[in-house]
Amino acid sequence: MISKFSSRHPIPSDRITSVSVLAGDALEPHAEFIQLYREDAEAIRAELAAGLLAPQAHASPKYLYDALGSRLFEAICELPEYYPTRTEAAIFANHLLEIGRSVGQGATMIDLGAGNCAKAARLFPALQPAQYVPVDISVDFLREAVERWQRKFPALDMVALGMDFSSEFVLPPAVSEHRRLFFYPGSSLGNYAPDEALAFLRRLRQSCDEDGGLLIGIDLVKDAAVLNAAYDDELGLTGAFNLNLLLHLNAMLGADFEPRQWRHVAFFNPDESRIEMHLEARQDLAVQWRDGRRRFAAGERIHTENSYKYTRDRFLSLLHQAGFGAARTWTDERGWFMVCHARAI
Repeated sequence: MISKFSSRHPIPSDRITSVSVLAGDALEPHAEFIQLYREDAEAIRAELAAGLLAPQAHASPKYLYDALGSRLFEAICELPEYYPTRTEAAIFANHLLEIGRSVGQGATMIDLGAGNCAKAARLFPALQPAQYVPVDISVDFLREAVERWQRKFPALDMVALGMDFSSEFVLPPAVSEHRRLFFYPGSSLGNYAPDEALAFLRRLRQSCDEDGGLLIGIDLVKDAAVLNAAYDDELGLTGAFNLNLLLHLNAMLGADFEPRQWRHVAFFNPDESRIEMHLEARQDLAVQWRDGRRRFAAGERIHTENSYKYTRDRFLSLLHQAGFGAARTWTDERGWFMVCHARAI
C-alpha cells in the first residue's frame, strides 16, 4: 500500500509548533513533536475536483489514509494474503545482525511514513540510533505512537515530525545532521512512478552527509496471482480500505459518493510492472460536490493507487542514478521482497 502523503503546505518558520511529549508525570525534553505544515482546504478541494473531472478520474492515494483508513491498513497487514509486512519483518529478523553491521550504530534514524513506529522500534536494539525522527502526515496517529514508544525507550532522543515529505524535503534544525539514515520500509517507494521515485531518492541523497544512507524495503516482481491476492483479499479488507476513500472525499470535498454504488478493483499490470487499484461504478450514476458534478457510466473507474514492483538490478540502478553508492541487499527465501542498505558515499 502506500506511505502517507499530503498536499498541505509548509508553515513559515516563525509559526512552527513544537510540543514536548509527557512520560508519566515528568516532562521529557528529549521527545518532541514538530508540526511543519498547515492544511489548505481550498487547495485540497481544488486538487480533488481536478482529479475527479480528469478524462481518467483519479484521486491521490494519500487520501486513503484518514483515521479509519490508517487503522484499516494496520488490519490489512495482518491478512494471510498481504505478504509484504510479514516478509519484510522476517528479513529484518533473520538478518538483523548483518544489517546492523552494515548500517552501524549511532545514526540519526529518520523514519519516513512512520505510522505506529513499530517497524523502526524493532531495529532499535541493533542499530542503537542516537536520534529517532518519525515522520508522518497522520498527525494524531503519530502523536499517539510517539507517546507509547517514548515511554518504552526513555533514553532515546525523539523528534517527531508532522510533515509532507513527498514534495520539498527540508528538515528542521532539531533533526541532527550527523549520519542521517533514512528508513523507508514497506515498499512505499512503489507508489511513485519510476521518474518520481528517482527524484525522491535524489532529495534524500542531498539530505545525507557522507556517512549517511538509506535503509529501504522494496517489493519484487513475482507471480501475478500472488500480487493480485495481496491487493484483493478474500475477507474484503482492502476493498473496504479503498471504498473508505469515498467517505473521505465526501468529507473533504462536500461530495455525495455512495460507497454501495462502487466496487473495489485491483490487478497487476505487467506492462507497467505495477499493481493498480481502482474504484469502479456498479451502475450509471452522478456525483455532486460544491461547484462541481460528474456522471460516471457503469464500469467507469476512479484510479486510486499504483504500486510498482522492481527487480533487484532495476532498483540498484535507480539507487545509482540517485547518487547512492555501495549497497547491500537481503531477501527472503522465495525472493518476494528485498531490504537494501545503500550508503551515501
